[in-house]
Amino acid sequence: MQIAVKDLDSVQNYHLLIQTVLPRPIAWILTANVNEASDGSAGAFNLAPYSFFAPVCAEPPTLVVSIGKKPAGPEKDTYVNLQRDGRCVVHIASVDDLPALNDSSATLDYGVSEIERQGLALCAEPGWSLPRLQQAPVAFLCRYQQQVDIGPQAQHLVFLEVEQVWLNDDIATTEPRLQVDAAALNPLARLGGSEYASLGELIKRPRPA
Repeated sequence: MQIAVKDLDSVQNYHLLIQTVLPRPIAWILTANVNEASDGSAGAFNLAPYSFFAPVCAEPPTLVVSIGKKPAGPEKDTYVNLQRDGRCVVHIASVDDLPALNDSSATLDYGVSEIERQGLALCAEPGWSLPRLQQAPVAFLCRYQQQVDIGPQAQHLVFLEVEQVWLNDDIATTEPRLQVDAAALNPLARLGGSEYASLGELIKRPRPA
């Protein structure tokens, strides 16, 4: 089957991409709302998942996330907060986090906190300017670096420089080098439609010399 994407509308192209580029990692992003409280209460923060997401550079360590608009047209809260404040925490969720992650994808009014609505726990990290989700096994403290806007509706390709990383001790070792156990992390992945996935079978194959 050959498909001429010029003959498809944007919705059809979107569904084609999300059903073929599989599986996709998910960036579960916490940002500070404009009403951020000095006491760091849960209601001060926004939380949302994005699966157009990838690491793109190691020096400096940089992530990229593609952020569109809300169904009705305005900018998503994550993007609004990043433009104003520049800070975020990108979490990698485990399969156990699926109920909370999926619920945080709901479209809410600005300032309505997904964290407060679900009763999710936050915790502070020494030297971090934002809290992280207590339940997520990986967290990247990031700062907005730059963006590229793509297409007539200005899909925002946002580059985030990683300043600090937190790993749950249960998924990482430091001997003989820093290494993360993928099976212990058990990351949640995105498929098309309402489908998600776990890692399934792990396959090891050394790279050729």
